[in-house]
Order: sequence, then C-alpha cells, then structure tokens
Amino acid sequence: MLIGFIILGGEAIISYKALPWRKETKKLIHLILHGIALVLGIVGIYAAFKFHNESGIANLYSLHSWIGLGTISLYGIQWIFGLVVFFYPGGSGNVRSKSLPWHVFFGLFVYVLALGTAALGFLEKLTFLENSGLDKYGPEALLVNFTAIVTILFGAFVALTASTAAPVAADDFSYSAI
Repeated sequence: MLIGFIILGGEAIISYKALPWRKETKKLIHLILHGIALVLGIVGIYAAFKFHNESGIANLYSLHSWIGLGTISLYGIQWIFGLVVFFYPGGSGNVRSKSLPWHVFFGLFVYVLALGTAALGFLEKLTFLENSGLDKYGPEALLVNFTAIVTILFGAFVALTASTAAPVAADDFSYSAI
C-alpha cells in the first residue's frame, strides 16, 4: 500500500505538473498511475484481511484500519470522478473548469490522509514489534522510524510541488539558447 498510495500516487500528482508533454498525455499518465495505485491499495487491503483471518487476528480494530478503509474509499471515488469528468466521457468545459479546483483540493486531501494512515501503520507495526520483545532502540525500530520519516518527507515534497505553480511550457517556435 505504501508503494501504491504514497509513491505511485505521489508520482501521479507530480507527473501532471512536472512533465513537459501535451496535456492529454499528462492526463493519461496521471490517470494510469492513480489507477495502478488504487489496484495496489485494494490488493494490500485484501492481503491484510487474508493474513488477519488466517492468523486469527481481529479485523478493523485499530485507527490505522479505519482511516485506511476511509482513505481507499475516498481514493476510489476521486479516481472515478476524475475518469468521468476529465477523461471519459468527459464533462463539458464549464463542468471541468468548475470541478478542477475541487478535484485538486480533494486529491491532496486524500493524499495527506494516505500519509497519515501510513504513519499510523508504521506506529502500529512498531508497537507490535516492541510488545514482542524488540529493543526500543534496536536496528529494526530505527529502520521503521527512518522509513516513516522518509515517507512523510516525500509526501511533504509532493504536496509542496502540487501547491506551487506549474512551470510555463515553452513554445516550440520560441527562441532558446543552444
């Protein structure tokens, strides 16, 4: 789920603003990366339920699982909305222009929720490891904490990139230095 929602989702957000290609190409890449992230998230939730059921662990007992289910649901709604309004069949120009700021805001909101859910997941995993006898300052604990910090920093840079103005595309016929 970390690879799907945080990394691929972040790359999908950045790709729409940073790639120097035509708008239609950027929209397609944005849509596909988010679609892959959504599929990976669904597979991750299936794997978590399967593991819990096979191990005799209760499902949906933690804040991480509750917020995680809410996040993947909102992620799916956002993806379907983007597909229908901006890609296929596509809304009218008026609908797209009025929906775009909300799509961007809601997309960043869901991404920040995914970051928070990941942080809760790291905390939950570390708590389980420490309860099973792991040293609080051992290498495993440091690895979990370091991974969480890198994840949060990556997410912060994605949010920063998404909230800044996109670079102006250069005209193919304008002058540029060699």
